[in-house]
Amino acid sequence: VAVLLPFLCCLGPAAAGKLLVIPMEGSHWLSMKEVLVELSKKGHEIVVIAPESKILIDSSKGYELKTYPVSFRGGEMEEFMRSFTADCFSEDTFLVRFWKTWENFRKSSVMFQAFCSSLLYNKEMMKYVEEGKFDAIFTDPVNPCGQIMALHFSIPSVFFLRGIPCAIDVHAAQCPHPPSYIPRMFSLHTDHMTYPQRVKNFLMAISESFICSIMFSPFESLASEFLQKPMTMTQLLSHGSIWLMRIDFVFEYPMPIMPNMIFIGGINCAKKKPLSQ
Repeated sequence: VAVLLPFLCCLGPAAAGKLLVIPMEGSHWLSMKEVLVELSKKGHEIVVIAPESKILIDSSKGYELKTYPVSFRGGEMEEFMRSFTADCFSEDTFLVRFWKTWENFRKSSVMFQAFCSSLLYNKEMMKYVEEGKFDAIFTDPVNPCGQIMALHFSIPSVFFLRGIPCAIDVHAAQCPHPPSYIPRMFSLHTDHMTYPQRVKNFLMAISESFICSIMFSPFESLASEFLQKPMTMTQLLSHGSIWLMRIDFVFEYPMPIMPNMIFIGGINCAKKKPLSQ
């Protein structure tokens, strides 16, 4: 201890960093904004880049907001969001909900891919990012545009997410994910499944590769073209440095995770009334 103390006295305080944020529109942004406000209070310099047709993404004293032009109008995006939300809360049969969900993800993939393409091929914006000397990119990987930029500029990426369809997130992080035990997204199962539910869960896992290959193919084509090498969603996200998961065993179910995956479930409930018993 006597030897270490002089060295500890020489250490200065941790320096603030420069963070580039590529957010996801909708409710994803509301949780992310809370984190940005706290990071700003700690002295970090934050720049948020969003399309001009944004809906909920807004400016703040805690960060700088920069926008870029896109082909979609704000009204089109808002109408899609309303339709998507209505389908999520519908009481249709499983197959009808599954089909509507797949169709909505396909439409959103095309829309957000167009936004991403507008950003990546915006010379002025890309020059700004290159000259900005950012320490990290903070992004929601459901829209992998931020990760494409992270790989292009060799900037570490921090993911902020609830989950990605087809378990792409756990595959990218190389987590064990046996379909006989871990419920698939949209199955409505818990980790305590009956035998028929496990069979259904397994069949859903088999179908995912086909469904998500269609759903995310626009992003994979864009990433391969822009990075000039073949790239899948799983390969893209496998380069993530830190995964901040908006889930928790309390809200979900036990599952294997990697050391760079951190559970922050309930972060969006911090300022709400306490839940009833």
